[in-house]
Amino acid sequence: MNAPERDVKVDASLGDILRTTKGLTANQVKQALDYQHEHKVRFGDAIVALGLARPEDIVWALSQQFHYPYTPTKEQALNEELVVANDPFSEEVEAFRDLRSQLLMSVMSGQTTRSALALVSPDVGDGKSFIAANLAVAFSQLPGRTLLIDADLRAARLHKLFGVEAGSGLTSILAGRAEANVIKPVGHLPNLYLLPAGVDAPNPVELLQQSAFSLLLCDLQEKFDYVLVDTPAASHGSDARIIATHCGSALVIGRKNRSSAPHLQKLVKQLTKGSVKLAGVLMNEF
Repeated sequence: MNAPERDVKVDASLGDILRTTKGLTANQVKQALDYQHEHKVRFGDAIVALGLARPEDIVWALSQQFHYPYTPTKEQALNEELVVANDPFSEEVEAFRDLRSQLLMSVMSGQTTRSALALVSPDVGDGKSFIAANLAVAFSQLPGRTLLIDADLRAARLHKLFGVEAGSGLTSILAGRAEANVIKPVGHLPNLYLLPAGVDAPNPVELLQQSAFSLLLCDLQEKFDYVLVDTPAASHGSDARIIATHCGSALVIGRKNRSSAPHLQKLVKQLTKGSVKLAGVLMNEF
């Protein structure tokens, strides 16, 4: 697609969007309408059948019509791990939409009960950051603004997934030397923002235990509709439990055929001992 970056009129018809982005003429749109009526197919299928656009162009145009942002071309595509951003209409991505719906009905909705959600897992390699990143993309496809915080101060990687400069981030804020514009918008996903972990810190547990972190989360929940927080694996120490306590709710993630039941049970028990609301236990199959 040659010009998806051009402005598209709000609530435009599919034909209007294709005329703006693909340069279709009024006569070509009429040809497609005639083909649609004659062959009793959808307008987008008629456009493709006449060779006026590619199937992926139609998918992108539909996403604009229904205000459903994603990255449509190889040039714009984000990291291949971000499946919800790169291929949001695939069957596999439906699992993230289902998870999003369950979380909205439990811990991430309502004015008085809504909380930030910590993504936690027992061990390294459970796919927690993968789940956190794709779930954040799924939330960003709803109305409102979504913030993903990389609070894994031991092995941060979300900035790499989203192609965002690490620079200053959470560690800078908690150390009291944050610069302006620490929260970064994610390109091609207009409702998604990332607060990267920032520079390495020698004392991650001490930084996370500060009341400043809790105050920061409260402030960010006023500014964003959905706040998700990635954490270090529980095997690294108490970081994840501290973060979950500040957030108020947590989703425990294990990996199918890899995570041990005792490790998952231990983590769940540690979280529920305090004031953390458990959103559930997810077994990652990706």
